[in-house]
Amino acid sequence: MPRDGQAIIIGGSIGGLFAGLFLRRFGWDVTIFERSARGLEGRGAGIVTHDELHAALKACGVEDVPALGVMVPGRVVLARDGSIADEYDLPQLLTSWGVIHRALLEFFPAERYKLGMTLERYSQDGRSITAIFSDGSSRKCDLLIGADGINSTVRGQFMREVKPVYAGYVAWRGLVPEKELSSGTRDALMDRFGFCLPDGEQMLGYPVALTKDATVPGRRHYNFVWYRPASPESDLPSLYTDARGVRRQTPPPPGQLDPRAVQNMREGAARLLSPQFAEVVARTRDPFVQAIYDLESSRLVDGRAVLIGDAAFGARPHVGMGVTKAAGDAANLARVIKDESSLGTALSRFEHARIAFGQAVVAQGRRLGAYMQAQLGTAEERAMATRFRGGRSVITETASLRFLSEPTPKTS
Repeated sequence: MPRDGQAIIIGGSIGGLFAGLFLRRFGWDVTIFERSARGLEGRGAGIVTHDELHAALKACGVEDVPALGVMVPGRVVLARDGSIADEYDLPQLLTSWGVIHRALLEFFPAERYKLGMTLERYSQDGRSITAIFSDGSSRKCDLLIGADGINSTVRGQFMREVKPVYAGYVAWRGLVPEKELSSGTRDALMDRFGFCLPDGEQMLGYPVALTKDATVPGRRHYNFVWYRPASPESDLPSLYTDARGVRRQTPPPPGQLDPRAVQNMREGAARLLSPQFAEVVARTRDPFVQAIYDLESSRLVDGRAVLIGDAAFGARPHVGMGVTKAAGDAANLARVIKDESSLGTALSRFEHARIAFGQAVVAQGRRLGAYMQAQLGTAEERAMATRFRGGRSVITETASLRFLSEPTPKTS
């Protein structure tokens, strides 16, 4: 296998950038193709980081990882009346998707990051693989990496049967400037990872920096995620209707939701959440909604095409592993390519290792989200719902990697 091979990456998000930067370290010629014509600035919201992500960032050239986010010492659960129901020490660096993306983009050559390029299909002959784009252009290379998200075009070409499966609930999300919150709410929430647990629902939130120079008190934002059951027949249609009354295939972007859906959500917050979290929701200008899905791929490799990140496995956000798993996928892929003399052997090693890891992450997401599903149909789901309905299990296992070193919980 050539040490100076050529790779094409479909998808310019964080996973695609990690893959490109790692392969370039080992001498590969890499070009990223992103379908968005305007770039990805402003996409995403808050993310929780882990040590593996820190190591990947440093390997890509980011020297001061702590400067990218806000460090909190632990977690707190607020009762409906606003009092503290539980606390747990767990230091963690919290940041935003945009900060990580911009940090990586600084190290990738601008001329090799192509915007407005939508993959239509690919073809391969055993010696090379060719990406064919919707504008009629094509590009031949040694390796094609699908980092194009949960609705991956690359995955769709060789595994059409693998599709995201709706989990039965949605996440309302939003950001509010710290300076717009009352002093009481700032004192309760801005220095910790916070939770509030209405029956069958879950609210969480934490401070983030939207830019590298906004990590200090007064310049931060508060990021919230509120999980709520939503029927695909009676609830999703209204949540997918925009302010003009048009039914969309995906939820409307921030600022374009039906005002009635937003108002219903705010009224629910005032009725169900602690006063501090209710204030956060009330002061968020443009909340948005995200349907929660599971995605599991049975294969990651098709000849010279390989899947990473959410294109391969999409876990529920409770695990807090989306960006970290994408970084781990990229690092593992580059490492086996460097170590093996055959690309086929390298991709086989990658597939074996990362399928097992992806399955574990998706399974943990299901366990953490079981009690919020509208219908708990199996014995395992009912058992997991019972285990994770309590506040202590939620605050110790949400966005924590403990599950990777523990045996799978018994359901009987």
